[in-house]
Amino acid sequence: MKISEIMKSADWKAEKHVPVITALGPFTSGEALEVEVAVGKEIPHPNTTEHYIAWIALYYTPEGSQLPVELARAEFAAHGPDILTAPILKTAVRLPKPGTLQAVAYCNLHGVWESEQRVG
Repeated sequence: MKISEIMKSADWKAEKHVPVITALGPFTSGEALEVEVAVGKEIPHPNTTEHYIAWIALYYTPEGSQLPVELARAEFAAHGPDILTAPILKTAVRLPKPGTLQAVAYCNLHGVWESEQRVG
């Protein structure tokens, strides 16, 4: 089975596993852009020892290219019951030109989820 066959996507307002990409400011080529990727933005993800988001990765594909560049990755190691890690990745990036941000998140029970957002 190919990885593309197991990737899931949905409307993040109705599905708690979809990584939501938020660019915190306007895009300007070569300038720092703060980006947040959160799982469970509208519907909270439980994040328990039995059901948790293990990691989130953020990629960028420049306009005119087909090859994504990995920008950031966060692994979440605390899954309760007393200590919980919120599945949120925050970073600042300098992008040379407009393109697409892609986020991928892994839930230990429900697999790999993806989303994307155009910047610029």
